[in-house]
Amino acid sequence: MSRRSPSQCARSDRLGLLCSPKPAVHRSAVIDIGSNSVRLVVYEGPARAPAVIFNEKVAAGLGRGLAIDGRIAGEDAMRGLMALRRYALLAKHMEVKDLQCVATAAVRDAENGPEFIAAAAEAGLKIRLLSGEEEAEAAGYGVLSAIPDAHGIAVDLGGGSLELAEVANGQVGRRASFPLGVLRLPALRKEGQQNFERAVRKMLRAAGWPDGMAGLPLYLVGGSWRALSRLDLELTHDPLAVLDQHSLPRSALRRLVRATNRLTFEELRAIPGMASNRAAALPDAAALLAALVNILDVPEMTVSSSGLREGLLYQALDAETRAQDPLIVAAEFEGRRLARFAPHGRAITEWIAPLFTGEAPADNRVRLAASLLSDVAWSANPDFRAERGTEIGLHGNWRGIDIPGRILLARALHAGFGGADSDFPDMGPLVAADRLARARQWGLAIRLAQRLTGGVEAPLKASHIALIDGKLRLSLDHGWHHLAGESVERRLRSLAQALDAKAELVML
Repeated sequence: MSRRSPSQCARSDRLGLLCSPKPAVHRSAVIDIGSNSVRLVVYEGPARAPAVIFNEKVAAGLGRGLAIDGRIAGEDAMRGLMALRRYALLAKHMEVKDLQCVATAAVRDAENGPEFIAAAAEAGLKIRLLSGEEEAEAAGYGVLSAIPDAHGIAVDLGGGSLELAEVANGQVGRRASFPLGVLRLPALRKEGQQNFERAVRKMLRAAGWPDGMAGLPLYLVGGSWRALSRLDLELTHDPLAVLDQHSLPRSALRRLVRATNRLTFEELRAIPGMASNRAAALPDAAALLAALVNILDVPEMTVSSSGLREGLLYQALDAETRAQDPLIVAAEFEGRRLARFAPHGRAITEWIAPLFTGEAPADNRVRLAASLLSDVAWSANPDFRAERGTEIGLHGNWRGIDIPGRILLARALHAGFGGADSDFPDMGPLVAADRLARARQWGLAIRLAQRLTGGVEAPLKASHIALIDGKLRLSLDHGWHHLAGESVERRLRSLAQALDAKAELVML
């Protein structure tokens, strides 16, 4: 597809069809050298809410040999270095601007860790060896990057270590690292759960935990915790199998421990999305989580898909960028990328706002996100636009939104793209029926705005909508009366019916 020249854009502007410039992109990447795997993740998009465009890992198992002789085994080191050489080459040709390469517990604790770092340097990679506290801090900021109002303890379980970090008020407080990675747990659990919990308690107490930290929720970071949560979704037949911000009450631990002890490896491995190495570690991960919940008196747990890597990116941001809302930033970027004309989601939000006064701030921001995404499915087959909108809302790579919020966003987009009520997936008890009904109203209001304006902004400034004495009144300014038409009136009636009002079209 050819690019529009400046003269073409100017001509389009005179016609009222504004050119939508391609959003500026910035690529950053993190190479994470862990005890289980060596991974490259490449991000693109706005700094506050970058999207993953490449993610690859090699199960090098650098931490396996430490229990034998305190060294990274030669075969594992070679596998890890091969991955690093590949990643360095890929990052160069992907035009990554900012590349961070960090190593954690395995390299940190191995006798030959410095040799591994020196070998990686030959591939042009400068490895930053994180201390246990630095690792915990990055994991804590990873949680805050996706859940800005998080208040509790970030718990990052890796292959070689377990990190705890206090998160509150947008900052990371106390932090500590313990030799409790999944590769070390089998040896510690040989004496039974009670002795294991006693040993964990002793480690935490020696570092001053919980001391004032009891009774706080946990934010679970790391692949083993996500695998455990995946098992919970399977056991509960959750209608929305999204791991990020999946909530686990304390009572869920009993079924998880029981299931990991009862199910065979083959049965665990058969769970959709479950990797073999994660399935094998599930009993140990469940036992450790049970111990932590008892020791820290944890009331509930929340899964965070953002962890150390996202935390490293977040730490590099200035205060102004950190303060941005990650959901709104991501929705605005995606809306701009896929819009037919110049995006105007914020103008739509302001236009429909008189219909939704008194809503909670949490719902206001989801409504704003839906407005920003109000043009993202226009290029889909007309028969599947509602389905596409639903998919974007439910499964988009959004941060800063909980499970009910995802469902509300999807419901609004579903209605906004013409979805019938019967077509929207049944979400069971995950969100209240009255909130779903309100999200449908958002979508119908957005749909009216898009039909009235044809997808451009100017007509919004010449029209007004309001609920007055049981009437949904759409007013058109003088000179703009021709905006009215059968399709506009039809959508006005649909919205009025959803609002239990009578449609009224007024020419000013």
